Amino acid sequence: MPRLSEVLSNAWAKPNTLSWVLLPLTFFSHGYLWLQNKAYQLGWKAATQLPVPVLVVGNIMVGGTGKTPIVIHLAERLTQLGWRVGVIARGHGGQLRGCTEVHLQSPASVVGDEALLLKMRLGLPVFAGKQRANAALSLLETYPQTQMILSDDGLQHRALHHDIAVCVFDDRGLGNGWLLPAGPLRETWPRSMKKGVVQLNVHTGSLAFADSITAQRQLAGFAVNGRGEQRNLQHWAGKSVDALAAIAQPLAFFSALQSLGLTLARQDIFADHDGLVGWQPASDNDLICTEKDAVKLWPQHPDVWAVPLSCELPEVFWRQLLPQLQRLSSSHGQQIA
Repeated sequence: MPRLSEVLSNAWAKPNTLSWVLLPLTFFSHGYLWLQNKAYQLGWKAATQLPVPVLVVGNIMVGGTGKTPIVIHLAERLTQLGWRVGVIARGHGGQLRGCTEVHLQSPASVVGDEALLLKMRLGLPVFAGKQRANAALSLLETYPQTQMILSDDGLQHRALHHDIAVCVFDDRGLGNGWLLPAGPLRETWPRSMKKGVVQLNVHTGSLAFADSITAQRQLAGFAVNGRGEQRNLQHWAGKSVDALAAIAQPLAFFSALQSLGLTLARQDIFADHDGLVGWQPASDNDLICTEKDAVKLWPQHPDVWAVPLSCELPEVFWRQLLPQLQRLSSSHGQQIA
């Protein structure tokens, strides 16, 4: 019997009986978005505006489209260019109340798997909190030399004003084009944005969407474990390994491993951001997972191997982004990096 997620995925990909049945319920989604827009337009709610530029990497589709690897790439490249970058995240999968700085020793069960992964990969200031404005303000208070804030997800988080939006698509595009629950969209497309906000569209799949820029993504040719050891994937050529994924698109990860020559004896799928509490290996095979899963497993299972995912954006993207950042930096009275 197909899982509920599979049934919804089919309904959201293109109109079918289920999506037509759910279509009247999108009235509530449209109503909620209209009320949100009116509340900010009329001043009933006010967005927090920071003294530094804010760049949000998000999507309008339910499920992952590959945002976090893009945030990592942006943070690394901008740091290399001389910008002092801070990162905020919601803390998906964590039980955090309020906001907090993320440290290497922070448990993923509290700060969330993506926030901890960002800290481990970047080493930059990372703060997590459901209220992203509070997380950003706390980051700036702790690290006052920060020149810009990157937000992992949060396009629909109106409480924090963002200056630049990087909207990420995968091969699903807009699906059937309908709002939740009849479709996969969190908001209507094109997005309703505040005047002056710059948007760049990026796609992570093989199919370009509208005027989106292609992000080059690929799995690394090696894996790392919780002890810091590194092993070339060719080590497992001709051997059976187990694979695990608690991400939005697990089959894509398994397929990528197989394309690199790995034979997967088991393919264990968990819900996106699952805490993997109490997980135990099912066999004596080496287990390979994503980095997002590894940060949850390594404290108890340091022998688990994670394959990093690399992402790069082409120069055409940077030619559009950097002048906007410099303009915003100057308007905030900062010295341009």
